[in-house]
Amino acid sequence: MDKLIYTAMSGAKQAFLQQAGVAQNLANASTTGYRAMEHRFRSVPVQGDGLATRAFTVNASVADSFQQGPLMQTGRALDVAVQGAGWIAVETPNGEAYTRAGAFQVTADGQLQTPSGNAILGDGGPIAIPPDNRVTIATDGTVSVVPLFGTPNNSNPVGRIKLVNPPENDLARGPDGLFRLKSGQAADADPNVRVVPETLEGSNVNSVDAMVSLISLARQFEMQVKMLQTADTNARSAGQILSMNR
Repeated sequence: MDKLIYTAMSGAKQAFLQQAGVAQNLANASTTGYRAMEHRFRSVPVQGDGLATRAFTVNASVADSFQQGPLMQTGRALDVAVQGAGWIAVETPNGEAYTRAGAFQVTADGQLQTPSGNAILGDGGPIAIPPDNRVTIATDGTVSVVPLFGTPNNSNPVGRIKLVNPPENDLARGPDGLFRLKSGQAADADPNVRVVPETLEGSNVNSVDAMVSLISLARQFEMQVKMLQTADTNARSAGQILSMNR
């Protein structure tokens, strides 16, 4: 069978996979702190007899875009956004992980958590908020509480959010959407990382670019399928000519 079928098939497969990745990015265009995924491909020449006239398309890697998303002021005391490079450390069943989504909440038992239920880590572990207190978060991640009764404006720190800034190449996205060190270890806190209180970071996905990319990939997929159909038609025609000469 002609190698064109295999090369067109590999191109169609990778275009389909890239469509799925772009579609996922587009679906998370409004997700707080989301980092876009980028599928990277490369061509590999077909090894065999004759000239190198065919090349396969292979998935080289799936990269993450760490470009910062837009900052949106919310006025909510439990919202924070990491300014510049850096991550917020959270506790998960699989160990320490990192996120840029700073929409915190306080549970009934006073634990500071993400909306997905992961505890926010501080210097000495998860941060607990006493009842009947108003929460404020400073730019260095210090969480303080002000009692709603008694002496007014009596601010008491209860912990400091663990902010880290490991090298981007050392991070890997997990199935839960959180990032972890590839080594499986916990990153050290970085005192230089800062947060913006009462603010959330939006997704770094550009919806317009994602839509244009999705349309382009759909056309590429159609082109590869058309090549498959053309190869099949050529094979049928060649078979008919050979049968006539017998």
